[in-house]
Amino acid sequence: MTTKQRLTVLGSTGSVGANTLDVVARHLDQYEVFALSASTQVEVMLAQCAQFKPRYAVMVSAPHAKQLAERLKAHGLATEVLRTPNALEVIASHDEVDAVMAAIVGAAGLAPCLAAANAGKRLLLANKEAIVVGGAVFMRAVKAGGATLLPIDSEHSAIFQSLPEDSSTWARRIDHILLTASGGPFRTRDPLTLRDVTPDQACAHPNFAMGRKISIDSATMMNKALEVIEARWLFNLTPEQIKVVIHPQQIIHSMVQFVDASIIAQLGTPDMRVPIAVGLAWPERIESGTPTLDFSKLAALTFEEADAVRFPGLHLSWQTLRAPQGTTAVLNAANEVSVAAFLGGKIRFDQIHAVNLETLERVIPSNPDSLEALLALDGQSRAAAEDAVARIGSV
Repeated sequence: MTTKQRLTVLGSTGSVGANTLDVVARHLDQYEVFALSASTQVEVMLAQCAQFKPRYAVMVSAPHAKQLAERLKAHGLATEVLRTPNALEVIASHDEVDAVMAAIVGAAGLAPCLAAANAGKRLLLANKEAIVVGGAVFMRAVKAGGATLLPIDSEHSAIFQSLPEDSSTWARRIDHILLTASGGPFRTRDPLTLRDVTPDQACAHPNFAMGRKISIDSATMMNKALEVIEARWLFNLTPEQIKVVIHPQQIIHSMVQFVDASIIAQLGTPDMRVPIAVGLAWPERIESGTPTLDFSKLAALTFEEADAVRFPGLHLSWQTLRAPQGTTAVLNAANEVSVAAFLGGKIRFDQIHAVNLETLERVIPSNPDSLEALLALDGQSRAAAEDAVARIGSV
């Protein structure tokens, strides 16, 4: 790299955003931060602005944007706080931006991801919901804008790294892919006791420290359901070509089985800085700051079938992929509402799936083909899910 890549980080105060900045800090000769965004964490954003001196910062919450602007001024920092309604889209598609790390959690990341795609950016996709909600609309934007789409989820990065660089050969070479899953904190727990799970118990991931929403998705395996949907679009696969296997150690991050029965896997220490470094530097490689595997000390690697009784949400992924286009957006919206309801004490852990299932039964999409149509479907689905929460939570 002869010139620095200018980077926008959407969701910079979250786990993926912070890890991205950790990798960038190791390679300031190659990368510079152009813009950062967050929701409410003013002090964390202030510290990031002090360290990386971006031109722009965006806080989704207006009161917190005001606080950040005041704090930046008090510290003599020149970073400008953008407060326009489309500020996220502006920093994702700005002419001076080369790459965008999309690490916003939830459907809120769809609009800036589409903006980056339409602008032909190098789009590092950690926001799986953007592609789950956007589906064909999102992939058309990537193609039309000439964007480079690089997956940052560790599982999809592993698949990407295991495939030939020439994507035109994938269709004739791939038999299927295997996404690995940790199984979360309830992998061995009696399914009959899941009704008693507390939010703190559900957020106790065995391998990663993550935000509460993502942690709940890991506990229900809904994160893997969303990853199945994401893989369908990223690698142009049929639902039948995507399989999930539980691998508690998370040393093998995912695998590709080819038509000749060969299997190629990507292994490594469970650390998000590895797929982030891959996305930043691809097709080159840079140091990520992650410890390497010591095979002499490595425990046995084990594999299990994903239990449909313990993890019913996982199997909604294949159902929604076979349903009318837009159904995956309904599932995503329902899940965001049901997880928030569980964290807020409105429903039990075992009722998350019930809310999602009822919403899917009530909302039947009619081929949404634009951002506006997708957002309308998202809103309709959230309203139906809220109704389901009110009914199911009262039982």
